Amino acid sequence: MTIKSEEHSDQEAFQQTEEFKEMEKSRYKIEAKNSELKHRHGLKIASSSGLFGMQIQVATTIFAVNLKRIINLLNETSMRKHPKQKKSLKRSKAF
Repeated sequence: MTIKSEEHSDQEAFQQTEEFKEMEKSRYKIEAKNSELKHRHGLKIASSSGLFGMQIQVATTIFAVNLKRIINLLNETSMRKHPKQKKSLKRSKAF
């Protein structure tokens, strides 16, 4: 015998809607980014105590990841515009 609260029933009904199914299709993108933050950038374990310390850790980590992405995008754009400079850009790549 399964007992479901109203919240569980509401959630189950929502999961059957087209809105939920559309949102679920793009979830893999978010999960991949969360996994990168957790495993490759240290968000698996809090480096300080308290909510404020954790908020600062998350904010600076996300900033660093976004900055890294911006630099990589700029390098890719620059390489497409100036193909002769590919070798020097690859050597100077910081990340």
